[in-house]
Amino acid sequence: MNRISHTFQQLRSQNKKAMIPYITPEFPVRGTTVPIILALESAGASLIEVGIPFSDPLADGPTIQHSSDVAINNGVTVPKVLELVKEARRKTDIPLILMGYVNSLMHYGMEQFLIDAHHAGVDGLIIPDLLPDESEQYRMLSQKYHISNVFLIAPTTPDERIRFIDEVSTDFTYCVSVTGVTGARNFLDDGLDQFLSRVQKNTTKPFVVGFGIRSKDQVSAISKRADGVVVGSALLQSMEKEKTIDEAVLSATTFFASLV
Repeated sequence: MNRISHTFQQLRSQNKKAMIPYITPEFPVRGTTVPIILALESAGASLIEVGIPFSDPLADGPTIQHSSDVAINNGVTVPKVLELVKEARRKTDIPLILMGYVNSLMHYGMEQFLIDAHHAGVDGLIIPDLLPDESEQYRMLSQKYHISNVFLIAPTTPDERIRFIDEVSTDFTYCVSVTGVTGARNFLDDGLDQFLSRVQKNTTKPFVVGFGIRSKDQVSAISKRADGVVVGSALLQSMEKEKTIDEAVLSATTFFASLV
C-alpha cells in the first residue's frame, strides 16, 4: 500500500476528510518550500500538492500564474522541484503530489521524469492537460515507477466518463468545482452539490474537490460529499506579500489552520 492510499484509508476509518494545500515552490521567496511543507503538515494537511511552475499554465488563474512567474524568477525548474521534494522527503512521510503540464514533462522526458520523481519521493502526479484517453503509455510507466496518476473530473463530465476517469486514476480523482481556471471565489456554483452527488454515484475510489475554495464554510459544505478538499489560490494569496521565510510560513499556516 502506498502513502496516498494509506492516508485515504486512515482518514476514512477516522471519519475524516483530506485537507490538501497547493503550494508553488520557492514562493513567495527562495527557501520557503520545505519549511512550508513541514509547517502545513503540522497545521493539519493530509497530503500536499506541489506545483511545477510553467510559463503557459492553461488551467491556472491569475494567482497561480503569478506565483509561477515568481518561482521561475527564483530559479525553480523541474529538476529543482524534484530536489526540493527529495529534501522534504528526508523530513516527512506526508504524501507529496506534483501538478505539472505535459509539455515541460515531455521536454524532461516522461519516463526519466517518473524515474527521478520516484527516487525523489514523489507519490503522485496530476497533469491537467493530459487527456485520460491518450494516457495509456503514461499510466503504464507511472505504475512501473510507483507514481499514482490523478485525473480531473469537471462539472460537465458525463456519468460514463466519470466512471472511466475513476477507473484509470490510481488512488483518487480530482473534481474541478467550476468550469474555468483556478482562483479563490467567494461563492461556489449552485450546481456543485448535484455535480458531487453524480461523482459519488459513479466512482469507487476517493475523490477530492479543488478550484475556488477559500473559506471554512466552503470546506464544510464540500466535505459532506467529497473525501477531501484542495486549497490553492487562497493559500498563495495569504502569503504573497511576505518578504521572509518565517513570515511566509506563519501567514500560510495561520490561514490553512483556519480552514481545518
